Amino acid sequence: MRILTGIQPSGQLHIGNYFGAIKPAVELQARGDCTYFIADYHSMTSLTDAAQRRQNSIDVALDWLACGLDPKKSVLFRQSDVPEVCELMWILGTLTPMGLLERAHSYKDKTAKGISPNFGLFAYPVLMAADILLYDANVVPVGRDQKQHVEMTRDIGIKFNSAYGETFVIPEPEIRDETAVVPGLDGQKMSKSYGNTLEIFGDETVVRKKIMSIKMDSRTPAEPKADADKNLAIQLLKLVSSTEVAADYENRLRAGGLGYGDLKKALFEHYWNFFADYRAKRADLAANLDHVHAILKDGADRARATASQVLGRARRASGLE
Repeated sequence: MRILTGIQPSGQLHIGNYFGAIKPAVELQARGDCTYFIADYHSMTSLTDAAQRRQNSIDVALDWLACGLDPKKSVLFRQSDVPEVCELMWILGTLTPMGLLERAHSYKDKTAKGISPNFGLFAYPVLMAADILLYDANVVPVGRDQKQHVEMTRDIGIKFNSAYGETFVIPEPEIRDETAVVPGLDGQKMSKSYGNTLEIFGDETVVRKKIMSIKMDSRTPAEPKADADKNLAIQLLKLVSSTEVAADYENRLRAGGLGYGDLKKALFEHYWNFFADYRAKRADLAANLDHVHAILKDGADRARATASQVLGRARRASGLE
């Protein structure tokens, strides 16, 4: 089974990214052949700072390798290091109906948020289809809000196969319904766009200050809190501590006698310790970027071996060879 995941190079990694995407994706390495690509072409629809794109892309590699991606088990590469994807995008685009693209939620959402509409943003689903079909992916793990992306890929792949004969493996989405929404520091979903994140690899002083600044209600420490399970610090603590530790703090808060300041200090300590090994590994990788670049090059070489075969099938089927 071939499993494919794309990773947007969009800035510092936070715990919402970790629990919502990285942890489940890394766990998939035990289930099949995993391909992970850093979607730097996709980033061009909204980011025009070349230096920032380069930095974001290497940061993604550092983050994922530090968090458990094993290049001996999986393939990791930059999307732009496999140029076959652009040729396949054109081939697929010649069969993609305009109406399909006009129905894309992503395009509507991003333009509604003020992102300037451009061809890249509009044609995003065609490039995504090329990303997936180019590697004979059987399974694409996505959140429910991204299900449409895989459905559009299926539509495009089926349309090509109908026009030119069986060429592409048609993938199935794997919906991660069990992935909980990680709350941000303001109680909303954790997101960089909301400015409410806790960075995994952030500065210790900054992270501590963020956690200690989490707003609580005005009840005194002695007052019992029957709604302790809804407390934001408790919710975050459940992610980064053992079940027993989180239950103990929740029970103490519910019974009364635990101050919010002490609770937030405990949250910081468990948070900091939870990611300690990842931070150490990332620091080692950052000190040896030649090794990281070698991993990406090897990943691109392995990805191109598959991509060239699949593109060759598409070229022959469509009469380009």
